[in-house]
Amino acid sequence: MSTESISDRREHIRSIGVTALSALLGVAAALASMAIVGNAAGDTRALMLVAGVILAQFVLYDFTGIYDDDEFGPKHYLFIVFMTFALWFVTWGILLTSGMSG
Repeated sequence: MSTESISDRREHIRSIGVTALSALLGVAAALASMAIVGNAAGDTRALMLVAGVILAQFVLYDFTGIYDDDEFGPKHYLFIVFMTFALWFVTWGILLTSGMSG
């Protein structure tokens, strides 16, 4: 018999969904950065793009009600920002060093 409650499973599935969405949107932002900016690594449009993707996630989570008002704290904001930025940074760095052009 499982000792896990339904709320624990719901919380686990929610955290997997948020992690996957922030990671996938980070990769999508890197691909969009490469398409818009190309090989210009110093262009700030790519950074503005990833900032827009991060802000759009906060609106999306608020609109869908994934988190209640009392559950969504600074730790969640930092996690979403970190995951999205890290995946964008790594993916875009790989694209820039591979010689691909947008």
